[in-house]
Amino acid sequence: MFERYIRLWDLIVDGSPILTATSHLLPVRFQQQEAMLKVATCDEERRGNAVMAWWNGNGAARVLAHCDDAILIERARPNPSLAVLSRWGQDDMAMRIACAALARLHAHQSPQPPTVVLLSEWFRPLLCLSTSTPAHGVLHLSAMAAENLLAGPPIDEVVLHGDMHHGNILYFAEREWLAIDPKGLLGERGFDYANLFCNPDGDIAGDPVRFSRRVAIVADSAKLDRRRLLQWILAWSGLSALWMLEDGLPAETRLSAAELAANELGLLGN
Repeated sequence: MFERYIRLWDLIVDGSPILTATSHLLPVRFQQQEAMLKVATCDEERRGNAVMAWWNGNGAARVLAHCDDAILIERARPNPSLAVLSRWGQDDMAMRIACAALARLHAHQSPQPPTVVLLSEWFRPLLCLSTSTPAHGVLHLSAMAAENLLAGPPIDEVVLHGDMHHGNILYFAEREWLAIDPKGLLGERGFDYANLFCNPDGDIAGDPVRFSRRVAIVADSAKLDRRRLLQWILAWSGLSALWMLEDGLPAETRLSAAELAANELGLLGN
């Protein structure tokens, strides 16, 4: 899988491959620069690769080459980590860093935007959750929030990252903090901030005091309406929880974030 692109771009292997269910990655050197070769193995990752190339390094890692299933991007530094910042008492800073990265992505304008998926399509599994479907109670509140948010015209429609969390914002030395691994969606920019509230772990995401502070920080930094941000957190956390439950994975952190958002919206009884 790697050999074609190693020859095409005259790459030097510089580490062990990293294989995931959706892509294969290989540390390489390209023209004396450390880089990462990523070969997509599904349409979602191919779409993400195209979005990375379209961003052209504005808020995202710089794409050095792009061809078919593969992109070659500049390689991040191993430290510092946004998740570690949060865990070491600097969560306020981590959230502001994430907001700054998203602001740059959302501000990018260029002709011929890439093929993307509408948020209404992304949320279809949750929107199809009927009131008669057995499910965790908060998921029905999440479905209602998603339906309300998507019913009217989007506010500030942009190309979205779609999976913005602490592990997808890396440090690139003099280029500082940049995004990787987008899903490539189209919709209201407020959606992109919701996943931050499920990360970096359950202890932080599930702390009610920390949650309220994060909402205030993001609403202020991103200039978002607080209530609408809470609705996006409720909607996204429910969708993510639904996917995890369907895959037989623990969804406590997502459900906790959804419940915290629903509580702040006054949707849960005391």
